[in-house]
Amino acid sequence: MKKEVRIVIDTIGGDNGAEVCVNGAIEGLKQHPEVHIILTGHEEEINKYLEGKEYDKNRLEIINTTEEISLNEPPVKAVREKKDSSLVVGMNQVKEGKADAFISAGCSGAILAGGTFIIGRSKGVKRAPLAPLLPTTKTPALLIDCGANVDAKPEVLVQFAQIGSIYMQKICGVKNPRVAIVNIGLEEEKGNALVKSTYPLLKACKSINFIGSIESREIPNGKADVILTEAFVGNVILKLYEGLAKMLLGEIKGAIMSSLKSKIGGLFIKSSLKGLKSRFSASEYGGAPLLGLNGLVVKIHGNSKEGEVISAIRQCLTFVDQDVNGLIAKGLADEVAEESLEASANAAE
Repeated sequence: MKKEVRIVIDTIGGDNGAEVCVNGAIEGLKQHPEVHIILTGHEEEINKYLEGKEYDKNRLEIINTTEEISLNEPPVKAVREKKDSSLVVGMNQVKEGKADAFISAGCSGAILAGGTFIIGRSKGVKRAPLAPLLPTTKTPALLIDCGANVDAKPEVLVQFAQIGSIYMQKICGVKNPRVAIVNIGLEEEKGNALVKSTYPLLKACKSINFIGSIESREIPNGKADVILTEAFVGNVILKLYEGLAKMLLGEIKGAIMSSLKSKIGGLFIKSSLKGLKSRFSASEYGGAPLLGLNGLVVKIHGNSKEGEVISAIRQCLTFVDQDVNGLIAKGLADEVAEESLEASANAAE
């Protein structure tokens, strides 16, 4: 029998309310017998959506909370002051070792603040980035960072590249993952001050396979495995990616439904279109993990539905089984040790 994995799901903060979290949790219990779900939020509301549903009551518990963190309040202040919010209570479950992972559709700023100040960063990690997988014409690519660290410094971006490389190699099985920094051209001298300062540091970093700059139009073509950028640009790329995918799929559907002839043709490609839709669906990959913490935190979209909650549960199981954050911490420690040895050798010469 597999080891029990305890996952906290924050039922407050998402656009679609607690219902999608409850439904996703129930389906997660059905699909994964090793999962134990802890729901944090308003107990009365949670019980309302649980009523009449069939599930293993021994593997689902509720922790009632009385406070909420809204999108309009300062994240750090909210996390420090609202001790009985669903987010803070849930993260404390991870910190105290009572849970293995935490899933939330709440405020990104509060999730970052909670991950940093409650759960804490792994030793040696400068900043914790949000890193979702993006679909490409080849294998998925890791976008790092997509919303956690706006205006990150060059040395932080270099570490993001190292973290992303470890993740893609150990978790996704990509050998010698290609790292590229988002830029407005391929020439080394192009870019803003941050890119220009970071580029030579990436070239000098021996622990990554840096292939240079990547223009955003080449990301969907799978030109790199790790897409490196600071959070502002990363978030723009992510939102444009999602919006464009939704628009194109809608246009394809509209074209197929525009006439009887096209509808008949659509029947022959229906299964293929379903596969295409799933590749571009947010629910296919789960959420964006906050990498480099002492525990697992996964941020799902604010407008997430049941499918994304289910995928996030599956994602957490993989991360816990593979010890993602442990691998990152060890990988960074090994790199620091190797750099120290090299520096000592150079000094001796």
